[in-house]
Amino acid sequence: MPTISRFYGIKISIYQIQKEHNPPHLHALYGEYDAEIDIVSGRQIRGNLPSTAMNLVRKWISIHKGELIEMWRTQEFRQIPPLE
Repeated sequence: MPTISRFYGIKISIYQIQKEHNPPHLHALYGEYDAEIDIVSGRQIRGNLPSTAMNLVRKWISIHKGELIEMWRTQEFRQIPPLE
């Protein structure tokens, strides 16, 4: 699972599509917390994150949504700048 960004102790990853399924989503890991988050809606699909971490991830997704959807579609993974 390629790690595409890290910020404020949160690790953001996307699995290769062959191992995953729709909707397009990413995985956010923060300490012992792990959540799958829909890239388009920002909705939490599975798992959980503390509310502060979830808000940071959603803000980051909103900034990079186009890049994330393109990565999901092409499976060409690269680093995306962290939330600052």
